[in-house]
Amino acid sequence: MIPLVEFPRLVEHYAPFFVDVFSAEAFVEFKRYISGLLIAENKTVDGINRLCGCENRNQSSLNRLLTQSPFTLADLDQQRLKVLASTPETRLKPTGVLSVDDTLLMHYGQHFEKIAYLWDHVHNCYRWAHNLVSLHYSDNETDYPLSYQLWEPPDLDKLETGLMAADVTLRASQYVLKEQAPQQWRQYLLGVGRRHQHCAEVAKLHSSQLRLAEQLLEQWAQGHPEPRLPVTFDNWYTQPGFCQFLNDTLQLAYVGTLAPSDQVVLKTGTKTLQDFAAQLKQEHKDNGAAGGKPVFKAVSISYKGQREHYFSYCATHRVHNFGKHRLVINHQQADLSDNPVFLMSNRLHWQAPGITRIRRHRWPIEVYYEEGKAEGLDQYQLRDFAAVQRHVALIAVVYSLLRTAPYDHALQDMLQGQLKYELEGSVPFWRRATQAQSLWALGLFIQAGLTQGQPLPSIMAPLLRAVCPA
Repeated sequence: MIPLVEFPRLVEHYAPFFVDVFSAEAFVEFKRYISGLLIAENKTVDGINRLCGCENRNQSSLNRLLTQSPFTLADLDQQRLKVLASTPETRLKPTGVLSVDDTLLMHYGQHFEKIAYLWDHVHNCYRWAHNLVSLHYSDNETDYPLSYQLWEPPDLDKLETGLMAADVTLRASQYVLKEQAPQQWRQYLLGVGRRHQHCAEVAKLHSSQLRLAEQLLEQWAQGHPEPRLPVTFDNWYTQPGFCQFLNDTLQLAYVGTLAPSDQVVLKTGTKTLQDFAAQLKQEHKDNGAAGGKPVFKAVSISYKGQREHYFSYCATHRVHNFGKHRLVINHQQADLSDNPVFLMSNRLHWQAPGITRIRRHRWPIEVYYEEGKAEGLDQYQLRDFAAVQRHVALIAVVYSLLRTAPYDHALQDMLQGQLKYELEGSVPFWRRATQAQSLWALGLFIQAGLTQGQPLPSIMAPLLRAVCPA
């Protein structure tokens, strides 16, 4: 752990963007907190407080930043997006893509406000977690979160009463779960709520992750009517109601992801996509043997400065439960030996390269969640739900600063002059460069003390007490 004898240059460089968001006292705590998120190994309030020898304060000061300071998340995000707009490379572009997804912020125990016992698709089990839903932006040069919201679990008693008041029938056989298997009862009620979200009375009772995603997209579309960027999402979000909302209400283009078990309606009947892909694959091989036209055509796309190659089938089909859509089936191997990926779009004139390019830009939101957790996204020990929201917002600030820094020539020149090596562009690299600069500052601090004739133990003692208290 590197004790901070001064705020990192990265923090000081971008801090003026945020000075009007906070009071004078809270502004210092803001700089302490994001410095700790960048440098500390232990990214809890206690860990960050012990790290900041440059501003040796009581831990309660940082707690107040998260629980009592009157700044608003809207103001914080507005200034964060201004930082990103300060360089041409990180500004919104007409070629950009929006994506929506969620992730679990897992914790042990139930002593966190509004934590829920949620299904973890990675480990195939239920885990105690908060669920973060994000709207993300990506283009070939950059990516970052635009907005986000923590999902709040519904009050089951209110949900049950509300469903009955809305004349939604609950199966009598399920009531035994209420006492004998509460978790199964919860999942049953939530499932009924999701299936009846089209009913206005039910929608008010339970804001699902899908509904949160709709709200984030609606707020963004209202505040940013231009450019009309396409939206992409994985199979979980590719549901009829969500797609209809994007198409009819927001009038946005989208690229969704279908499962092999989803069905396509053909003249010869209905087939699963898995069976349809196998049929096309056989036709492709037969045509190749006969010297005919390939069913899967070679296409290439540009993604993050690289060329990627696919073998794609593209045509307009009626997809069961979704209606008429542009269907793309992609392979990466020329012999079609890999598993196909199924994409669909509401823009019937789009071709395979464009649809594939848009869907490819869903991956950066996964990277953000991974790197955000490296910044402490799920390392909080905060019990208060509003404080957790603020912690998530400050993680987004840190990520956005690290995204802007590679294109900020003034900051680069400053750090290159100090560190004496070329600065690259990745978020992990810039985190390491910030840690290196803080270590350099610590070395200069110690050198200055020795030059003034101070013995090394007296120089290091206050720093060691701050980092490793008795």
